[in-house]
Amino acid sequence: MKKTVVLDVVGLSYSLIGEHTPFLKQWFAKKHQATIDPMLPALTTSVQSTYVTGKWPSETGIVGNGWYDRTDSEVKFWKQSNKLVAGEKIWERAKKIDPNFTVSKMFWWYNMYSTADFSATPRPQYPSDGLKIPDCYTHPGDLRDRLQKELGTFPLFQFWGPATTIKSSRWIADASMLVDKWHNPTLTLIYLPHLDYCLQKFGQDFSKIANDLREIDDVCRDLIQYYEQQGAEVIVLSEYGITNVSKPIHINRILREAGMIRYREERGLEMFDGGASPAFATPDHQIAHVYINDPSVFDKVRALLEKTPGIELVLDKEQQKKYHIDHERSGDLVVVADAESWFTYYYWLDDARAPDYARLVAIHQKPGYDPVEMFMDQTNPLIKLKAGYKLGRKLLGFRYLMNVISLDATLVKGSHGRVDTPPDYHPVFVSSKNVGKSLSAIDVYDRIWDALSMETVEKQMQ
Repeated sequence: MKKTVVLDVVGLSYSLIGEHTPFLKQWFAKKHQATIDPMLPALTTSVQSTYVTGKWPSETGIVGNGWYDRTDSEVKFWKQSNKLVAGEKIWERAKKIDPNFTVSKMFWWYNMYSTADFSATPRPQYPSDGLKIPDCYTHPGDLRDRLQKELGTFPLFQFWGPATTIKSSRWIADASMLVDKWHNPTLTLIYLPHLDYCLQKFGQDFSKIANDLREIDDVCRDLIQYYEQQGAEVIVLSEYGITNVSKPIHINRILREAGMIRYREERGLEMFDGGASPAFATPDHQIAHVYINDPSVFDKVRALLEKTPGIELVLDKEQQKKYHIDHERSGDLVVVADAESWFTYYYWLDDARAPDYARLVAIHQKPGYDPVEMFMDQTNPLIKLKAGYKLGRKLLGFRYLMNVISLDATLVKGSHGRVDTPPDYHPVFVSSKNVGKSLSAIDVYDRIWDALSMETVEKQMQ
């Protein structure tokens, strides 16, 4: 069985390969290059789940980075349990053929309680005093301690938020190589998120992202050279490309003005109440799931969304089947933005009444994905002093709220999620084997399987 490594370089498309990525440009030229047709939704958790199962979201149940739990009446984003992903994983299939097969799953999503032999994922500590302490979760449990002894604490605040840097991707890369040295897994899956940050902040503006491209190129060089020295087959792929956007759509404000959104007033702030709302949206980049609690408003909501500027598709459950996203977790309507637009989760009409979590990095509290978490509030000239004061309180062990995030959605210049994008912006697939010029997302599973060269072994077992 062939030792294989899959580098998931988030946001990478051929439009980015050039003078700022000298190693990848040269390495790609020696390999077979293909594009992957964007799937709906073109989002991290959905695409990764399809890659490792060979199943569409309609089968895996991963219809987005989050969804509305109709039983708990709660919007849940960025959950971690692998039990959420239906379908046999590629390593589970491999283990049936070869009991010596092992897999290292480094920061690919849904890493907790999976059947992977070795895994690591971001997981901060939340002490009872309200602090948030950088950390990670691993399997086996002592792997966390070994990695952090060698590399220092996982740089959580450089993984997401306004302080993101190459440090998080570099830590993941170094940790992956250590796990390989210690355990020599047959298959290694590595998630490198760095480009996700700069591309969502700046779009494809090379005057602003050139250094980020050089940084991820260096990380990929180190990984590829290391694994090739181990005799591994290396595949470089991505989940989606990121395109330029300029028009945020405040879909929940539109629904609120139509009388669909309910909220509770707490301490003068408006707290979203999805369970009480006749209809609401869970935005996720360029798609949004719209859940309708009151069936009598279905037609009204659909008509409203169909005439909303910036919305390209409004899919009911039957229409969702064409895109393989129909599932009990998907919205009663799934809406897709046009090429220039993306969806915010904002539901308040007055920023003074926005919930306290709006100005925080709070990925589990917001009823939708919020890329504005990467920007500090530049309307406050003392914002850096404020952030420093909050950090000082943290270091001294005091409770604090790092409420420094902007509420200006126009700052976001790049997004993803829709399927109708130009080929230069499609996700990439690069390997030593010729797989043709384009693949569907479910084909990626088969191409990883081919790289492991297990077809012959499987036939021998029959």
